[in-house]
Amino acid sequence: MIKSLLIANRGEIACRVIRTARSLGIRTIAVYSDADAEALHVREADEAVHIGPAPTRESYLVGEKIIAAAKATGAEAIHPGYGFLSENAEFAQAVMDAGIVWVGPNPSSITAMGLKDAAKKLMAGAGVPVTPGFMGEDQSPGLLADEAGKIGYPVLIKAVAGGGGKGMRLVESEEDFADALASCKREAASSFGNDHVLIEKYIASPRHIEVQVFGDKHGHVVHLFERDCSLQRRHQKVIEEAPAPGMDVATREALCAAAVRAAKAVDYVGAGTIEFIADGSGKLAADKIWFMEMNTRLQVEHPVTEEITGVDLVEWQLRVASGEPLPLSQEDLTIDGWAMEARLYAEDPAKGFLPSIGTLELLQFGEAEGAYGRGRIDTGVYEGAEVSPHYDPMIAKVIAWGEDRDEARERLGEMLQDSAVWPVKTNASFLVKALEHPDFAAGKVDTGLIGRDGEAMSEPPVPSDDVLQAAAEALVPLTDMAGFRLNAAPRRAAWFLLDGEKVEIALTGEGSEEPATGVLVTEQGQAWLLSPWRHDAAHGAADGSGAIIAPMPGKVISVEVEKGDTVTKGQKLLTLEAMKMEHTLTAPFDGTVAELNASAGAQVQVDALLVKIEEAAEQEA
Repeated sequence: MIKSLLIANRGEIACRVIRTARSLGIRTIAVYSDADAEALHVREADEAVHIGPAPTRESYLVGEKIIAAAKATGAEAIHPGYGFLSENAEFAQAVMDAGIVWVGPNPSSITAMGLKDAAKKLMAGAGVPVTPGFMGEDQSPGLLADEAGKIGYPVLIKAVAGGGGKGMRLVESEEDFADALASCKREAASSFGNDHVLIEKYIASPRHIEVQVFGDKHGHVVHLFERDCSLQRRHQKVIEEAPAPGMDVATREALCAAAVRAAKAVDYVGAGTIEFIADGSGKLAADKIWFMEMNTRLQVEHPVTEEITGVDLVEWQLRVASGEPLPLSQEDLTIDGWAMEARLYAEDPAKGFLPSIGTLELLQFGEAEGAYGRGRIDTGVYEGAEVSPHYDPMIAKVIAWGEDRDEARERLGEMLQDSAVWPVKTNASFLVKALEHPDFAAGKVDTGLIGRDGEAMSEPPVPSDDVLQAAAEALVPLTDMAGFRLNAAPRRAAWFLLDGEKVEIALTGEGSEEPATGVLVTEQGQAWLLSPWRHDAAHGAADGSGAIIAPMPGKVISVEVEKGDTVTKGQKLLTLEAMKMEHTLTAPFDGTVAELNASAGAQVQVDALLVKIEEAAEQEA
């Protein structure tokens, strides 16, 4: 067994590899960029090496720096994780040439599966079913159009070097082919440096089913059954599960046998995934499932396979890289229960899934153990960490296991609903709605489900009335609630700010002896800040005096004006941080800064006069 390991990656996969390596007594070395100096994988490793600025092209994608770090620390092996350099044959060869153990397949296997057209020809020769299509060297537009006509519309144009949904176009008719081809080639050239494409028959109700394979250096190859990754958004996987819904024994045996043949055709060593596309319009059948591509690395969704087989795939990777044979034979591997994984991202579904960056002031995950089933969290962040704009905004992979599919699905939903992140936005509510979608719940899912119904899933949730009432009453002084009884009919309402939006909440409780300045409301996997609403603080001065006062105790983050400055209505005056949220205070009208009682870094109390604006008419008088 190797004694020391450098992980050429970051985030949750780096932490995942470190966890297994530590259990095996292997010393771990992390690498990090400027942006990751305080990252979790750096904290958890035995040693860490700085490799450059935040941009990946200057750090995590520079193979020379990673190999130098391995040499400097005496690392015996390098694990690439997924993404970055994990499927780079040149990097794999450079690692081996440097006398360092490469925890991955042979460079020749990576190369053989790296181009989709070459890989499909190789698979067809190995008896693996492939999607009907054209994979010729002649890339002239006229010939490609003719071939598309022979295949029959609709067709998919796919970049041979593509991945992640890039360099792919669906063409519904002959009239659209020329423009789609030109667009696809431009994107392929820009993204991959290779504009060659192939054409495939488009499957109208496609399901994405993949098989986990594993090979060792002694010629053994096994499969660890299938995963279904059909729930996708713009070709990006959202929720994965194992096994696949509706998969019968005969179809599974045929599919997995084809995957093993595919791996053996390239003398595969280590963890790999054979991806298939299946016709989901009816019952799954072996003659309606075709090879799509091979990922020559560990997959993001590998935990669901681990949960149903009891196998630690990273441990297998390290043992195989050390020259050991596979720990189990095919006959020893069985399926136990069902597992699902959801990718919790720092993104806002209500705003087109734009990344949400910032400090994770609150990071709360649902309990791993429930009334039924069990859960697992794979993460690369911690409370107080920064979500950087430089990298993939994954917060965690939330994984649930159950005796059957319904148990796994319900457990995963509970874990997501019991999670909360603040002030960074997440897709937790979107994931819960996806799990609850009638078609997904019934196992009737194809890759177009979110495209059809995603708008409803993206609707932002709102906290329930009961939760809002309880939170609001923590903000109201007990004396203001005298005479009111718990559970009585609403007799009073008050205005509050809910994430900056003015809301009216009925109050029925007794109020608080020590009212808070703000309360974080957590429900449905989301978090909201509730605070007292003050007209003058939110919009300037309520009485027209131009007095800008502090809405609650807090810290002045920045001051944008100086005494004597001329300002216009709505102009930003200063920013106050309170309850871990920034509040921008603006000018209520055109005028001049007559008083300024705030400075950056100062702590202020509620109702403190921060700025006084005088209207232009007052000055002239």
